[in-house]
Amino acid sequence: MKKLILLVIFGLVSTVSFAQWTVSYHQSNLPFVGVNKQLGEKWLPEFRVGTDNFFSDVSLELVINRVFYKNDRLDVYGGFGGRVQSFEGFVIPAGINIYPFDKKDFGFHIEAAGLVGNESIFRGSFGIRYRFLKD
Repeated sequence: MKKLILLVIFGLVSTVSFAQWTVSYHQSNLPFVGVNKQLGEKWLPEFRVGTDNFFSDVSLELVINRVFYKNDRLDVYGGFGGRVQSFEGFVIPAGINIYPFDKKDFGFHIEAAGLVGNESIFRGSFGIRYRFLKD
């Protein structure tokens, strides 16, 4: 329980400070919603909450992603983080954010992530992402 509380506090602190807000939904066998704030041009810390399960089984993740390639329509990232509750352990995500429209607030993403712990699995997800752009 202490790990869960510390992860939630760290996630909230990391998303409340600094830059631009983003919300996302990832569809997979282990679906989740995410909230992040981009820090500068390279860093995307994201707090994630598992969905489609009982409240007692909700999993929490905190990942720190780094953007390796960026242009006006595409972000390629990879990172490292942790997960508590089901499939507890480390998370190693790699993904692509795609913003195909003229206004770069709404986009799509795909991600592959290794969840490494007592039980190690490979999770693939896709979904939508919305950025609250500053004018």
